[in-house]
Amino acid sequence: MSQYLLSLCRRSGHMFWAVAKVMLPVMLGVEIAERWGLIQAAGRVIAPGMALLNLPPEAGLVWISSVFVGTYGGIATLVAVSSSIHLSLGQLNALCVMLLIAHSIPVEQAIVRAAGASFSATAALRLSVALLYGAAVAWLSRLTGLMTEPVSLTWLQGSGSVRDAATGSYWAWVQSTATTMLMLLAIIFVLALLLDTLERLRITPRITALLSPLLRLSGLDSRVTPVTTVGVLLGLTYGGALIIEAAKKHRLDARARFLALAWLSLSHGLIEDTIVVLALGANVWIVLVGRLAITMLIVALLAKFTYRDLIPRFAP
Repeated sequence: MSQYLLSLCRRSGHMFWAVAKVMLPVMLGVEIAERWGLIQAAGRVIAPGMALLNLPPEAGLVWISSVFVGTYGGIATLVAVSSSIHLSLGQLNALCVMLLIAHSIPVEQAIVRAAGASFSATAALRLSVALLYGAAVAWLSRLTGLMTEPVSLTWLQGSGSVRDAATGSYWAWVQSTATTMLMLLAIIFVLALLLDTLERLRITPRITALLSPLLRLSGLDSRVTPVTTVGVLLGLTYGGALIIEAAKKHRLDARARFLALAWLSLSHGLIEDTIVVLALGANVWIVLVGRLAITMLIVALLAKFTYRDLIPRFAP
C-alpha cells in the first residue's frame, strides 16, 4: 500500500510539474499585465467580439491564452482574472467548451500535420467549432433563462483577503499563487487516483468499447477506430502517434487519416480534460455529451461531403 501511494505521489508530482511550468509564467504575465492596465486595454479591444458570443471581455483573454498555451494556460488566466470576471453558469459552460475544443493549437495541430492532415484546415475547424458551440451555449442560456445564476470563481485564488491584498503587494500575490498551486496539486493527486481506479476496475476499456460504435457511425474507417478511441480518451498526442503508426501498418489513405484526425482535433483527452472543467463547475451534458454529439455530426458531414478528389487540399 505504501509503495502504491509513493508511486501515485511520484506520478502526481510529475504531472504537477508539467502543468506548473505552463501555468506559473502565464499567471505571472497576466498579473503584471493587469497591474499595468494591459488587461483592461485588451479587454476593450476584444469586447465587441466577445459580446457577439454573449461573453465578457475577460473570457476572450482566457480563451486566447488557451488557444496558444493550452488548457492549463487558459485556466491560469482564468485564475488571474477570477476577481474581476463576471460569469453566469451558462457563460462558464460556454467558456469551458471553447477551452476544451480549441487549445494548444500550435503544438497539437503540428502533431496532426505529422499524422497526415492539414495544419490550417484542422486548426480552422477547431477554432470555428469552438466559437460556434460556445456562442450557442451562451445565447441559449440567456434566451431560455437556464443556467443564468452567477458563479463565483474567487475560490480559485484561495482566501479572498489574500487576493485583495495581492492588488497592492507582489508578496501577497506570491502567497495567493502558492495557495492556488497547492490546491492544484491536490486536484491532480485526486485526478491521478481516479484515472488509476478507472483503469484497475476495467472501466476505461468499457468506455472505449462504448465509443467505438460512435466513431464508426460517424464514418471512420474501421482500421483506425481503435487507435482514434485511445486518442479521444487520453489525448491528441497519443492518438496522433498511434495514427502515424496505423497509417504505415494498414496503408491508410488520406481520407481515413483526415477524418480520424478531425475527430481527434475536436474531441480528445475526454477523461482528464473533462474532469478538470467539471471541477470548475461545468455541466457534464454540455462539456462531454454535447461535445461528442457535435463532433459526431461534423465528422459525419465531412465523411459524406469530403470525397477522395478533395482530400489533397487537406493534406499537410
